[in-house]
Order: sequence, then structure tokens, then C-alpha cells
Amino acid sequence: MLPAIGMCGGVNRQATEIARPTFETEPQAAREERFHKTPTLDDHWYRIANADEVPSPALLVSPGRIAENLDRMIAAAGSAHRLRPRVKTHKMPDVIRMQLDRGMEKFKVATIAEAEMTAVAGGRDVLLAYPVVGPAARRLAALAAAHPRTTFRAITDSPGGIDDLSMAAGAAGVSLDVLLDLDVGFGRTGIRPGPEAAELYRRIAAAPHLTAGGLHAYDGHLHDTDHERLVAAVEAAFAAVWAFRDALRAGGLPVPRTVVSGTPTFTILAAYDDVEVGAGTTVLWDAGQAEISSDLEFLAAAVLLTRVVSKPGTSRLCLDLGHKAVASEMPHPRMRLLGLEEATFPIHSEEHLVVEIPRAADYAVGDVIYAVPRHVCPTVALHDEVLVVRDGRTLERWPVPARRRRISV
Repeated sequence: MLPAIGMCGGVNRQATEIARPTFETEPQAAREERFHKTPTLDDHWYRIANADEVPSPALLVSPGRIAENLDRMIAAAGSAHRLRPRVKTHKMPDVIRMQLDRGMEKFKVATIAEAEMTAVAGGRDVLLAYPVVGPAARRLAALAAAHPRTTFRAITDSPGGIDDLSMAAGAAGVSLDVLLDLDVGFGRTGIRPGPEAAELYRRIAAAPHLTAGGLHAYDGHLHDTDHERLVAAVEAAFAAVWAFRDALRAGGLPVPRTVVSGTPTFTILAAYDDVEVGAGTTVLWDAGQAEISSDLEFLAAAVLLTRVVSKPGTSRLCLDLGHKAVASEMPHPRMRLLGLEEATFPIHSEEHLVVEIPRAADYAVGDVIYAVPRHVCPTVALHDEVLVVRDGRTLERWPVPARRRRISV
């Protein structure tokens, strides 16, 4: 069980369950029951009646299941205003608009293209949670000048990054909000809380054309199938963040926001007040997150459609689901083949996926197979568009413009 949100900068250790919001359109008890129901793929939502019209490989999405996941995110976080969902999972303006309709006003992006797409789609608060240096600083400042109705924020962990942002903002005639990126043990970006970090934060606050926007701490290394161990790991990792924030404020420095969490930890960190949580995979879900975070109950809302293109042997199928269609940065299984969960993968190349399966004789060349990707975020980045499933058919396409490295800026 999750601890309840405390009233004064931490967690109420006496409570045993996270506080939930009351929604105007649905009784809280009904929403609680819906949030805790077990997600399933048994309803075969992904099977479409017009599969013969769909070139493969293709990525299909269900707006109904996306909407359900967004509602569950809000219920878990306590309110839409506490969420800063990651855009990199979906990269689509249609999903941004669904989030805006539910009161999600803040977004977290990983690229300038994602930032631009989010602003064009109507986002008014966009945090570029990737160290901004060199030309990226000038691009972000140009984006801020081109979209004055959107507040753009950046992160940094170095004096050079601060200087680049300050000069770029001045040259573009804008002001940029900058958060200090803290390393809570991941060891990828950020600086450890301490005196050097405090000096960097003071440098942000003093830099021309910049405002000190708070702290950013991403905990991508924290995931454990044992929920209690994960809670303990989060508490240990973030104790220094809370102490550092308190010290900055005691020193007279503003810390208007603290942006935290990856997907596995977002419900745990949402139990702390004075934070924004950044869940992302929860929007579309995937097979890998379901394994890592068995305590989170979300619905797979994206599925790959692939076909048997050859049968190289009595126990093998060759599918058109190569590296160009499904994320391949992880070892196999890189997808959950629905109905073929026991399959192994002896060959995976750019256009081909060879599947070893005793039941290969049950399939003919041309047969359609569906698969949930293990990692949906980089899988979406491989597709220019997705096909939208409504009432068992795909009649609509959504573009994925933010898969590009550059849109206009």
C-alpha cells in the first residue's frame, strides 16, 4: 500500500493508502474500483476486421484505452495538476490534446522537436528534460520566441550549460526558466546534491535572462518487482533531494517546483507533496513495464501488426517485424507475440524477425500476428504514423511528428 500525501513537505507515515481525488463526473468509489481492476488483453481489442487493408508492419493505438490510462494516471497522482507526463512515449499531438482535455497542463519532453510539437498542440508549460548545450540552447530560445504563449523550461548541470542558455536567451530576447538537474543515483546526467550543486543553482538565479525554476531529479535506475523494496529505495535516493531543497529555500533561493520520477516510481513519489511526477510509459503501456511494475495497473494501448512473410522450416516463421519497426535496444524478447508467447527469436535483422515456434504449421504465409512491444517509447519513434483502432477497425491515422529530430526550429 502507498503512504498518503502529507501536509508539510513529506509523507504521512501513519496513513496506509494514497489519497485520491474526487471527480465531478464519476463517484470516487467507482473510480477506485476501476483503477484497481486487473488490466487484460483477453478482450482482443487489438484485432481489427479490416486487417487486409493495413500494410505491415504497422503500429495500432486505441484512443479508448489511452483515455483509460490517462484517467488512471490522474487517479494515482491525486490530480491532473501534479502530473508532468513525458511526451517521448507517444510523440503525437492527438495524445497531447487528450491530455489537455483532462487538465494535464504540464509536459516533459526530451527533444526540441517534442517541445515544438507540444507547444503547437496547445501545451502551455513544457520542460525540456535533457541537458541543453551549444546549438540546442539557441534552438530552445528561438522556440520560446516563436511561441510566447508557452512557457519553456530547461535543465542543466554545468556552468557551461548555464552560460549557453543565458547567452541564447539574451540573443533571442526571451527569458528561460532553468531547473538544476540532480543525480539521485542513476549516474547518467545531473549533479549530486551538495555545496557544488548549490553554487550552480545560485549561478542560475544570478544569470541574465534566466530564472531559477527549481529542481529536476530522474530516477531511471529505480525499479523493483518488490514494491516495498522499491519504496525503501525511493526514500533513500530522495532524502538528499528534500534536504537540499530545504537548504536552498533556507538560504533565500526560490525553488518553485521539483520534478521527479520515472514510471515505476511515480505513484510512490506522488505521495510526497510539493512535487510534480513525470510518468510516461503509462500512456501506452508495454510488455516490459508490465513486468517491471506489476503493482501498476494500466492497459496496453499500442500494438504492432505484423505478417508471416515466409516459413523457413517446419518450426519457424519469418515476420516483417525487423529492427525498423520495433525497438531493438534490449535483448529478446523485444515484444510479446500475442498467442505465441512461448516463441524464441533466433534471427532479428532490419526487416526480418525469425520466430522459432513448435506450432508454426498452424500459420500460413500472409497470416496476421499482433505484438505488444517490450519498450513502446523507442518503438513509436520508428513510425511516421499510427493507425487508430475504433470499434474493431482502423479508419483513421495519427501522425507522429515528434519522432523527427527537427520540425521547424
